[in-house]
Amino acid sequence: MEIDMIKAGIIGATGYAGGELVRILAAHPDVEIKWYGSRSYIDQKYADVYRNMFEIVEDVCRDDNLEELAEQVDVIFTATPQGFCASVMNDNILSKVKIVDLSADFRIKDVNVYEKWYGITHPSPQYIGEAVYGLCEINREEVKKARLVANPGCYTTCSILTAYPLVKEGLIDADTLIIDAKSGTSGAGRGAKVPNLYCEVNENIKAYGVASHRHTPEIEEQLGYAAGRPLTLSFTPHLVPMNRGILVTAYAKLREVSREDGSQGLPSYEQIKAAYDHYYSKEKFVRVLERGVCPETKWVEGSNYVDIGFVIDERTGRIVMMGALDNLVKGAAGQAVQNMNLMFGLPEDAGLGLIPMFP
Repeated sequence: MEIDMIKAGIIGATGYAGGELVRILAAHPDVEIKWYGSRSYIDQKYADVYRNMFEIVEDVCRDDNLEELAEQVDVIFTATPQGFCASVMNDNILSKVKIVDLSADFRIKDVNVYEKWYGITHPSPQYIGEAVYGLCEINREEVKKARLVANPGCYTTCSILTAYPLVKEGLIDADTLIIDAKSGTSGAGRGAKVPNLYCEVNENIKAYGVASHRHTPEIEEQLGYAAGRPLTLSFTPHLVPMNRGILVTAYAKLREVSREDGSQGLPSYEQIKAAYDHYYSKEKFVRVLERGVCPETKWVEGSNYVDIGFVIDERTGRIVMMGALDNLVKGAAGQAVQNMNLMFGLPEDAGLGLIPMFP
């Protein structure tokens, strides 16, 4: 039986995440892009904005009218700044199309926490409850039934997936969790900002949002669900001079467990590996690396994979957990497509057979 093509619209199609959505969806076997929304480039050819789409995309950019767009497509991706999606959301739109929102508008369940960390008033808190947090490896069944998915960001995806099995299984003291994360500059978006200029970023690395980064409560909330109680953790992001990639290095105190010989002590390598394998061995896009191999951003670039590794530090009683992903793919657009596939009953990896690029 012939399957109808899914008609998709993208709002924010000329940002970095939006451009990556176009790249992935243009090659998706079951999707037709009907709308390239961009308030900054209305009536300009999309291929004039992104020349890699020359003779691939012939359409012009349009505005961000979701009411009109909802009449023409089956799914809308909103790759927009915080506050936009929530400001235009209504029952009429949600009755006609499915929404995958790449902003943080519907990720955090406590509206007071959202407003505190993002510094804006939430215009449509009535939809927060039904929005599904779109981390497919954890919320797959809920995503399948959703009409509104809050697509996680890059830092949060990498941080949560790296620590999740050990928090869920109680192998670490989650209150001791410290997450050190580093991102390529595309994570800051395509807008012209002095801190992102070449001379500001090149030959430099810097921490930012120290003890105040707005992804912190999102990580705490999701890992808190895994722990079965509220968590407080330390999260520090850094900007590094590369285009793409997230590398997370997380540290936590190990909890004593019953070991294979019946004694009490720190978990063995085999017990930690078994925890990761329990949650990820059947996951297409999570690769738990072999012993002694640390994740590197260059081995996931351009792909929807997350690479995870760990080292037990017996001297300190801690574990070092490491994760790497491409912030524009698994950290944004690839994950959004993964969510869309689930929402429409497609194979989860449809259109995402992206082998990591090297060099």
